[in-house]
Amino acid sequence: MGGDLPADFSLDAYIDGLIAAPQKVATRKASELALGAINDLLPETLGGSADLTGSNNTKTKSTGPLTKDDYSGRYVYYGIREFGMACAMNGMALHGGVIPYGGTFLVFSDYMRGGIRLAALQQQRVIHVLTHDSIGLGEDGPTHQPIEHVMSLRMIPNLDVYRPADIVETAECWELALKDMTGPSVLALTRQNLPQLRTEKSENLCAKGAYRLRAATGDRRVVIMATGSEVEIAVDTAKLLEEQGIGADVVSMPSWAHFEAQPQSYKDDVLPYDVLRVSIEAGTTFGWERHTGIGGLRFGIDSFGASAPAEALYDHFGLTAVKIAPQIVAALDN
Repeated sequence: MGGDLPADFSLDAYIDGLIAAPQKVATRKASELALGAINDLLPETLGGSADLTGSNNTKTKSTGPLTKDDYSGRYVYYGIREFGMACAMNGMALHGGVIPYGGTFLVFSDYMRGGIRLAALQQQRVIHVLTHDSIGLGEDGPTHQPIEHVMSLRMIPNLDVYRPADIVETAECWELALKDMTGPSVLALTRQNLPQLRTEKSENLCAKGAYRLRAATGDRRVVIMATGSEVEIAVDTAKLLEEQGIGADVVSMPSWAHFEAQPQSYKDDVLPYDVLRVSIEAGTTFGWERHTGIGGLRFGIDSFGASAPAEALYDHFGLTAVKIAPQIVAALDN
């Protein structure tokens, strides 16, 4: 009832399995796989979704439905009630004995904002699984493609917003969300498949908020920051720059808040001042100047999306390595 996790709670064994057998999956699927391990270890978790269970991947084998006839279930079918779901989960967390998590599309976080904000204000551990986190959802069109949502959620005090880049980061972010008893968390997750970029065993690097995923092989002149599905693009961009003799670090930044909490010496090492800083995120560029500086480059989307396959949309909005790399070269030449 106090909310403490078991002293030995850890997803290390699960992550070890990912390192041994890498997988290319959407981070919404990566979340489902992590939840499979989590729900077996923590009987107090109670999941659900606002009528998007099949899309949010929030239900696992150990979470049967909670109904009026069966209170032993650990999964709630909330219906199309995003705000109601958020508030109900707040109530569960305030009651104690339950760790609630619920899913919907990221763009629908607009409906839940009041509930999310209250969880942050009341310092309650409520976990929001917000999938379809970018134009990567493709044909659903601009009404369903979030642009400003990740950045607007980052503005809420005491809300941890995680945007993991692969299956390993997703597991690490889940562990951080579960261990934080002082406030809610958002996991912003993709519809499209992403390669596993982390293939070596390490500490929980997402706990640092941002970390050097790939170090420059030549003299470092650029640091490319990215989150979620755009980390793959950053890696490909760095490869193109390295082929031209331009040293480029790639920094994955799954959590702005965790990075801000690091010692200044760590932040200066990850984001040095004597290089060009570049950000890539498939959403508004507003706010990224905090990390790039005014003179840095920010690649994103400052308009509404469009309806097309994900690959076509990323090309249309200029979020590809072959379109980003030449602009970085030009900036360096100037």
